[in-house]
Amino acid sequence: MSSPHNTPYPTSAGLRRPDGSPVRVLVVDDEPDLAGILSDALRYEGWEVRTAVTGEEAVVAARDFGPDAVVLDVMLPDIGGLDVLRRLRAHAPDVCVLFLTARDAVEDRIAGITAGGDDYVTKPFSLEEVLARVRGLLRRAGMTRATDETTLLAIGDLLLDEEVREVTRAGRPVELTRTEFELLRFLMRNPRRVLSKAQILDHVWSYDFGGKAHVVELYISYLRKKVDAGHSPLIHTVRGVGYVLKQESS
Repeated sequence: MSSPHNTPYPTSAGLRRPDGSPVRVLVVDDEPDLAGILSDALRYEGWEVRTAVTGEEAVVAARDFGPDAVVLDVMLPDIGGLDVLRRLRAHAPDVCVLFLTARDAVEDRIAGITAGGDDYVTKPFSLEEVLARVRGLLRRAGMTRATDETTLLAIGDLLLDEEVREVTRAGRPVELTRTEFELLRFLMRNPRRVLSKAQILDHVWSYDFGGKAHVVELYISYLRKKVDAGHSPLIHTVRGVGYVLKQESS
C-alpha cells in the first residue's frame, strides 16, 4: 500500500496569489503524522507547503518562506503558539493564522484571537474543516481565483463545481452531503489513480478517525447510488487495494 505522502499533487488551484503564483502555507505542529496529513491536504489544493515542528523553527521558516497563511498549533515543545504568532506579526503583519488547539475553553479562544490569530479549530478536527477555514481566511485577505476554469472538475458527463459546490451527471443535479461532496472531489482530483482506504480516510475524515475503513466503504456505496445509478459506472473497486474514478473504455 502506497503512502499518501508519496502521491503527486494537482498543479491547478482554486485560490492563488494575486500574481497567479501558488498560495504558500506553513504548517506548525510537533506531531509529525498530523503535520504530514495536513500538508498533503493543503498540497491537494495546489498550494506550496512547508512544515515546522517547533516554534523557533516556525519563525525561521516563516522568514525564509514568506507564507500567506500559517496553520499553527498552540502547544509546541519550546515556545508557545501565541509567542510564535507575536514574532510572526512583527515581520509579517498580514499573514493569515489559523490556530490548532486541544483546548476548548472560552479564555483560550479569546487569548488566541486577542494575540492576533484570525481563526481557530479544536482537536480532533476534520481536514475539510481546516481547509474551509484556511480558504476563508485567504479569500478575506484578497487571494483570488486564477481562472474560472479551475473551479470545475469533469470526468465524462460528471461535473463538479468547487466554487458553488454543485454536482451534475448528464446535466442533472446530484444532491450530496458535505462529506459525500468532499469524497467525490478527492476522487475527481485524482482520476484514474487507485486511492487506498487509508488515503481517503486521511483526506476526507479527521486525522485521528481511528482507521475505520468501513466508513469509506459506506460512503462509496452512498456515492454510487447518487452518481452512478442509471449511468455507466465511474466509481470502481480495485479489490484489495482501494477505489478509482474513471470512464471504462468502450
